[in-house]
Amino acid sequence: MKTKLLIEQHFHGAFGINFNNCTVDDVLYLAKEITKYGIYGIFPTLATDTVENIKKQISIIKQAAGMHTPDTAKIFGVHLEGIFLNPEKKGIHDEKLFLKPTIENYKLIEDDFIKILTYAPEFDENYALAKYLLTKDVKIQAGHCTGGDLSYCDGATHLFNAMSGVVQRGTSTALTALTDDSIFTEIIADGVHVSDSILRLVFKAKPADKILLVSDCLPITKSSLKQMEFEGETIYFDGEKATSKDGTLAGSTKLLPDIIKRLGLMGLFTPQLVENTHKYHNIELDGEIEWDDNFNIVKVVPFGG
Repeated sequence: MKTKLLIEQHFHGAFGINFNNCTVDDVLYLAKEITKYGIYGIFPTLATDTVENIKKQISIIKQAAGMHTPDTAKIFGVHLEGIFLNPEKKGIHDEKLFLKPTIENYKLIEDDFIKILTYAPEFDENYALAKYLLTKDVKIQAGHCTGGDLSYCDGATHLFNAMSGVVQRGTSTALTALTDDSIFTEIIADGVHVSDSILRLVFKAKPADKILLVSDCLPITKSSLKQMEFEGETIYFDGEKATSKDGTLAGSTKLLPDIIKRLGLMGLFTPQLVENTHKYHNIELDGEIEWDDNFNIVKVVPFGG
């Protein structure tokens, strides 16, 4: 089987590197290492932080993007997951740093390198921020939220995780994301964040070209770390999942090829799932990945080489 090169649109780091406190050299190291896994396009994802640090880290990631070489993944922009979230669905994020999603507050951190924004649409009064972002080439995703009106959203962030679930009456984030065929839905198919039954439900309910595979992986991924500091919490890795002391899931510990292998062995993977992220962002990476029958990467041929 062959697929396009992989694009990761939602991950917080890997190889011990955290996008919320990394240096330019850290980003460049990660961008090179991650190509070993067939990932040649990335959207470094920033979790909730102070306005000052978010601006600093966007600048660092943007600088690293300008230093791209053929042996590093292309950095297409930043996914800002933090600060405009609903405390009821905060997950591991630090709610003390949350801001209301207004145009004024967005301008505190605004940068043309922000390409994806995860936010709680129910707090966006008259959807003013969403309407503003429609003119700014930013993908708007509902996440860490309870709102069921996703009229101005392009996608949903890590479906079922940190959002209101399916309800039999009324609306919810997950219900709208599942049933509105115009909305792309991220899914963390790592075997931890959602059950196999939920995965099968998603693959039955959503059009095949609207599912986005993401890892939402932590800096602990592909490292020797067994614990780390993230969002003001100590995160513990038991070899399968990463959680805070109280058991809150903090993100995954698998990269996209691990997730693809798992889906493949379940009979759920098709090359379309890799193509979807290219389509979502109107990106075309020149190259391909060859996989064996057990969904292991055999060969990566980047950029037509």
